[in-house]
Amino acid sequence: MTLLNLVLGLPALGFFALLFVPRDKPQFVRGLAIAMALVTFIASIGLATGLRGDVAGMQFSTDVIWIPTPEIHFHVGIDGLSLWLVILSTLLTPICILISWRSIDKRVKEFYAFLLLLEFGLIGVFISLDLFLFYVFWEVSLVPMYFLIGIWGHERRIYAAVKFFLFTMAGSVLMLAAIIYLYNRAGTFDYAAILNLMAGGKLSFSPGQEMLLFLAFFVAFAIKVPLFPLHTWLPDAHVEAPTAGSVMLASVMLKMGTYGLLRYCVPLFSEAARRCAPWIIVLAIIGIIYGALVAMVQPNMKKLVAYSSVSHLGFVVLGIFSFTQLGFDGAVYQMLNHGISTGALFVLVGYLYERRHSLAIADFGGVATPAPWLSTIFLITTLASIGLPTLNNFVGEYLVLQGAAQANFRWAVFAAIGVILSACYMLWLYQRVFYGDTPEPVTDHVYDLNHREWAAILPLVAMMVWMGVYTPSFLPPITRANTAILDQSRMNVRFRVALPPAPYLSAREVPHAR
Repeated sequence: MTLLNLVLGLPALGFFALLFVPRDKPQFVRGLAIAMALVTFIASIGLATGLRGDVAGMQFSTDVIWIPTPEIHFHVGIDGLSLWLVILSTLLTPICILISWRSIDKRVKEFYAFLLLLEFGLIGVFISLDLFLFYVFWEVSLVPMYFLIGIWGHERRIYAAVKFFLFTMAGSVLMLAAIIYLYNRAGTFDYAAILNLMAGGKLSFSPGQEMLLFLAFFVAFAIKVPLFPLHTWLPDAHVEAPTAGSVMLASVMLKMGTYGLLRYCVPLFSEAARRCAPWIIVLAIIGIIYGALVAMVQPNMKKLVAYSSVSHLGFVVLGIFSFTQLGFDGAVYQMLNHGISTGALFVLVGYLYERRHSLAIADFGGVATPAPWLSTIFLITTLASIGLPTLNNFVGEYLVLQGAAQANFRWAVFAAIGVILSACYMLWLYQRVFYGDTPEPVTDHVYDLNHREWAAILPLVAMMVWMGVYTPSFLPPITRANTAILDQSRMNVRFRVALPPAPYLSAREVPHAR
């Protein structure tokens, strides 16, 4: 049993343990759920401290036969690409349990059981190295989110849950068809084995076959990102979901799509990815600008933050399909940044909803007067979201824009418009909610942060500062993993860097450029 298996198994153990707890003991349910979530998070920290920088490839691996015919392996492992996404999942689960402590008072056992099952599915997606196993975990994560939205959501929860399920399933079916075709050609579901067969010339596809396979995977991942114009399910899901559901959906579930693009689409179908990159970049830039413009006119706080996710994740797709080291590194870092800052925004919006029982921006105003600490934390999170230097989003957006500029400077120019617009809609939201006259309902019902709320939000604020100030804590394993992907697929774009003339330095070409 490796540490990675323990991190994967603990949420599943917690899920089954909660099933046997009587319904009439909600406090015990909450205590057991948060205990299992905290133990999982502590165990996941060992993955970061134990990941060796001098070892290439996957670490903490397990590879055993799960189903003999067809041969499906329980093959799991992590590298720098999946490490931080696993830790992000384990960090946010106890936070989601804390923020739901008072707001969830019906079917408490089922709610926390589904939350732990969701954590199990998400971790499984990020560590699977067998394509069939990956698909199983992909579907496992879909089920608990469907119930979290459909049972504990708001008024239009059934509509939002069904829409979320149908969109995701439509993409999943295409991906399953592509996985089955790959198995028929390669004779294995094992991801590493398929890559080795392709590298050795024993497995190849015609341009038409590769394009169809790429598109099948791409559509499944693009829906989950979500990439414009496949984003329409996201605002409904966010608005109707409970706060914990919104946090897990925005912070982790959307990263399943961007992770899939980087882990599977680029290495497996590099030539098709190269041919499709121009129009994918166009869609990403449209999503960046469109998401920001639509967020600017939203009257609902949750819907505003949801459209901001469309904009921010457009940067991630842009970084991936720039095919540069900086673009890849920025894309992965921005996945983590978005998970922290947007997750914190949903937590804070949830705090406001618990007090005022409304998500309409017009129902607030002057919140800084009765709740100064809440307004302070919201301001820090707002500044992180718009990319203020020394906070986390700045680093990710800068790396993505720098990588995009190396590939095509015009891409960076257009994408930078989204950075400006994000400042517009986020600061305007803050002004309308926290400044101005304080209506009587706000004075009567809005209060400052309590101890439980502080415990939930402080780790996220600390991460915003840490990731913005001391990036070497996170970037080295990310860079190693991305370098391996670029070298393996030979996708790094050719570019030259103008440097001072000799005798100081001379212009040179990136060593691993194609």
